[in-house]
Amino acid sequence: MDNNMESMLEAYLFEANDLLEHLDEILINCEKENCFDTDSINEIFRIMHTIKGSSAMMEFDSLTTISHKVEDLFYYVRENGIDEKYNEELFNLMFKSSDFIKDEIAKVENNESLTTDIGTFEQEINDLLKKFSNEASNDENDNSENNSSEESSNTSSDTSNGKDDKTDNAIGADEYDPEYPYCVRVYFDEETEMENLRAVMLVNSINDIYQYIKYIPDDIETNPGSEEKIINDGFVVCFRDEQGLKSSLKTIEDFVYTKNYTILNKPETSSKAKQNQKDEKKEEKNNTVQNAKKAPHIKQNLINVNLSKLDNLMDLMGEIVITESMVTAEQNSKHEGVDNNFNKSSRHLRKLTDELQEIVMSIRMVPISGVFQKMRRIVRDMSKKLDKDVELVMIGEDTEVDKTIIDNIGDPIMHVVRNAMDHGIETKEERAQTDKSAKGTVTLSAQNTGGEIVITIQDDGKGIDKHSVLEKAKRQNMLKKPEEAYSDREIYSFLLMPGFSTNEVVTEYSGRGVGMDVVKKGVEKIGGDVSLVSELGKGTKIMFKIPLTLAIVNGMKISVGDTVFTIPINNIRQSFKVKKENVHCDTEKNEIIMVRNEYYPIVRLHNVFDIHTDVTDIESGIVILVETHEKAYCIFADALLGEQQVVVKSLPLYLNKYNVKETGITGCAILGDGSISLILDILNLYNNN
Repeated sequence: MDNNMESMLEAYLFEANDLLEHLDEILINCEKENCFDTDSINEIFRIMHTIKGSSAMMEFDSLTTISHKVEDLFYYVRENGIDEKYNEELFNLMFKSSDFIKDEIAKVENNESLTTDIGTFEQEINDLLKKFSNEASNDENDNSENNSSEESSNTSSDTSNGKDDKTDNAIGADEYDPEYPYCVRVYFDEETEMENLRAVMLVNSINDIYQYIKYIPDDIETNPGSEEKIINDGFVVCFRDEQGLKSSLKTIEDFVYTKNYTILNKPETSSKAKQNQKDEKKEEKNNTVQNAKKAPHIKQNLINVNLSKLDNLMDLMGEIVITESMVTAEQNSKHEGVDNNFNKSSRHLRKLTDELQEIVMSIRMVPISGVFQKMRRIVRDMSKKLDKDVELVMIGEDTEVDKTIIDNIGDPIMHVVRNAMDHGIETKEERAQTDKSAKGTVTLSAQNTGGEIVITIQDDGKGIDKHSVLEKAKRQNMLKKPEEAYSDREIYSFLLMPGFSTNEVVTEYSGRGVGMDVVKKGVEKIGGDVSLVSELGKGTKIMFKIPLTLAIVNGMKISVGDTVFTIPINNIRQSFKVKKENVHCDTEKNEIIMVRNEYYPIVRLHNVFDIHTDVTDIESGIVILVETHEKAYCIFADALLGEQQVVVKSLPLYLNKYNVKETGITGCAILGDGSISLILDILNLYNNN
C-alpha cells in the first residue's frame, strides 16, 4: 500500500470510528426519550450518508451497502415519520447496524476480509422499510410523494424536489451553448458539504468515459461562490453529442452524492432576451467573484495529526530535557559562581524548555468523554440482557488525559462497568425488597487533582460481602496472617488477585476468575494504581489513580550509598530529620515513627535493595514521608540531592522475568551527568517489603 492510500485509510478509519461513537450516543439518547427527534434523524442520515460515500470511495462493499440501506431507511423516516409502535424495532435494528459496521471497521483495521454474505441483514432493513411504507400507504391512500431515498434518487424525471421555480426542464438561455446542446441538471443531497468539490469529483468521473463536456458554473475549482449557485440552481453538465449524455447518465446516477438529475430541453427564448440575460448573468457572476474576493475566509483551526508524530515530538522533548540538565549540571559543577551570564542564560533555557514541554503535553491531551460515552452502550445492552433498570451517570467527562493513557484505560473501565452491571446492581425483584429506588445507578467520574487523574466507577448495588471474600481467600490458601488481623482494605484487595472471583456461577459477563486482576494490571501498566471499597447493601466504589502523562515527571533525587533513586514529587508529603527517641517498634519489630499524631512504618532502602552505605544511623540520614491514595509510610535514605524533571524510560523487557516492578521499581531516568536513576514505585515498594 502506497503512502497516499495508507493516509486515506487512516483518515477513513478515524472518521468512521468517530461517526460510529456519535451514532451510539444519538441512539442511546433517543431510546431514553423513546422517540427520534428531527435533529437526530437528520444527523443519523448524515452519518450514514458520509460512511456510505467514504466506504464507496475505499471500495468496501459490505460497508457501502449496509450504510446505504440504513440511509434509505432514514430518508423515508425523515420525509414521512414513523409510528411510535415501531420505535423499539427501529432502535434494535440501528444498534445492530452500528455493531455490524463496527465489526467491519475492525476487520479493516486488522487487515481481514470483509463480510460478503450480507443478504439476510440487507433484507431485514428492506423489510422494515417496506413495513413503514405499506402502513403509510394504507393510512394515506398511497401518497406518491412518500418514497424512499433510493426510489427518489433513481427517478430522473423528478424536477421539483422541494426546489423553486428555477428548476424547470429547460436550460437557461444564458447558459445554453449550441456546441454542447445535450445537458443534464444534477442536484446533490442536502447534507452534502463542499458542493463545488463534489462537482469536481463528478466531472472527473464523467471524464473517465467521455471528455467533451462543459459545466455550469464553470469556476467550481476557483470560486467559493459557486457552491451557493450549485445549491440553488443545481450543477449543469453539457455534452457535445447525445451519445455522450446517454453514456454518462449511469455515472451521474451512481455518484454517491447525487440526489436526482433532470435531462434539460433547449431554451425557447428570443436572441435579444438571450443577450440581455447573458449580460445580466455576466454582471452577477462578476459581482459574485468580487464579493467572494472581498469576503474574509474562515480558516480551519483544527487539523488531524498522526499519533506517531506526536510520539516522536514527545521523545524529542524528553531528549531536550535531558540535554538541558546535562549542560546546566556540567557548567555548575565546573564553573560555579564564575560565569553569571551563563547562569542567566541557563535559567532562560529552563523557562523556555518548561513552556515547550507544557505545549507538547497539551497537544497530546484529549477528553476522557470518548471512553465514558462507550460505557453508555455497554450499560444499555446489559440492562436489556439482564433485565435490569440501570442509569449511567457521568461526571467530569471533559477531563483531559494523555492520548496514550486514553488508549489503555478503556478496557479496565469496561471490565469494572460490566462487573457492576452483572453482579453489583441487584435485579428488579431484589431492589423492590429494599428501600432503594427502582432504577440502579452506575456513576463514572473523572477528576484532575493536579498531577494525577482520579477515575471512579461507583454503583449503588448490593456491595461486596467481605466475609465471603475472606472465606474464599482462606479456601485458596491466600491468607498469610490470622483472619481477624485483616483490614477491610486488605480483604477487598483479594479481589484484585489473579483467578479470584466471588461469583459462583459463570455467566456471559463474569465468574471466570478473570477481570479485576486484568483491571489492576492494565492500570498499573500506565503507571496507575487501583483501590476498592465497598459497603454491604450500599454499593461498591473502585478508583483508578493515573498520572496525567507517562513521559516526563517532576522527581526528587535521593542517594543511598552510591545509588541514586528518584521519587515522584506527587508522592512526597514532607521530608525531615528524626531522633532515635522518636522511633519505635511495633509488635513485629518493625520501625515506626509518629508524625502529627499518626504512626507510619519506616522503609530503609539500603535494606530493601541490599545496598552498602555508611549511613545507617537514623539521625544521620533523611526521612521522607510518602503516600499513595491508599497508604502512607516513611522512606529512609542517605540524603536529598534536589528536585529535577526526569524523562521516564521503561525498563528492558528481559528484566520482566525478575518481576522488578513488584520490588518497587517502575522505570529509570537519565540524569544530567549521564548516570541512571531508578524511579521508585511508591505503591509496590511497601506492598512487597
